[in-house]
Amino acid sequence: MKQTPVSEITVEHNPAQAKLDALNVSKWPTWKKEVSTFPWSFPEQEIAYILDGECEVTTCCGTKLTFGKGDLVTFPAGVNITWEVKQPLHKHYQLDGNIITQTFKRIKAALKL
Repeated sequence: MKQTPVSEITVEHNPAQAKLDALNVSKWPTWKKEVSTFPWSFPEQEIAYILDGECEVTTCCGTKLTFGKGDLVTFPAGVNITWEVKQPLHKHYQLDGNIITQTFKRIKAALKL
């Protein structure tokens, strides 16, 4: 995967409810993670709305970005980061593409094709 600078990760603090409604955020799947540190790669774009918790992500270049409850975060396709979950995380998330393209991209990334 390409190296993506942290500047391409966007964080919108406390977006308007109208925007969240337009994105249909309440219908997105949710994901929870305990306090931990782990690497993660995004084969496709992900938009996350943080319901609870606080995180710091570090890019492969060492740049850090912090976000938490109420933030809308967009991770571009191809970004590689290390998550540090400082307070238990609960988020809504939306992946780019349909289930078939998502699965293909994840398999391709796992096999490093």
